[in-house]
Amino acid sequence: MSENHEHPNAIPKPDSSETLLAQMTPEIHARLKTAVELGKWDNGERLTPAQLEHCLQAIIAWDHLHLPEQQRVAFIDRSGLRKSQCDD
Repeated sequence: MSENHEHPNAIPKPDSSETLLAQMTPEIHARLKTAVELGKWDNGERLTPAQLEHCLQAIIAWDHLHLPEQQRVAFIDRSGLRKSQCDD
């Protein structure tokens, strides 16, 4: 008989990024954004560089699926800017 060492309340790891994004709620999205902004989790533990990177990727992907462009992370409003040759 094999022993299961997982915590009884552990959240199962998603098998793909699509599954992760499908399971991600607006509340989780907000908590990830707060963690990135503060550099630490709710419990005060600092985010590792890898956690920061993964959180940012999840936030950007979720924004792309669920928010209009103007509300997404890193949106730059260019409506009042002059066009230049570099814009093409």
